[in-house]
Amino acid sequence: MQRQLAFEDEQRIEAQLRRIFELMKDGEPRTLAEIREALGLPPDAAVSARLRDFRKKKCGKHKVELFGRPLIGKGVFAYKLTVNPLHPFLPPASSSQR
Repeated sequence: MQRQLAFEDEQRIEAQLRRIFELMKDGEPRTLAEIREALGLPPDAAVSARLRDFRKKKCGKHKVELFGRPLIGKGVFAYKLTVNPLHPFLPPASSSQR
């Protein structure tokens, strides 16, 4: 039962990674709320975690920049993904592929 839950969690995270990558690979800065709304994803914390994942070697070591958005509101930031041309996006392999 626990293995099944872990496998389902990995699949959910991989799907989020792929969807966020497809949206963000254009290099346009977006807030967490804009990303979440565009993709219908869960809370901002999940989106933020996936953006941090893109910096990891297993996800391509892409560049994720953070910009302030003073016109929107204090504490609101936009994220910009710059795709690493030497390392295409590769989500971590799920346990079914190990």
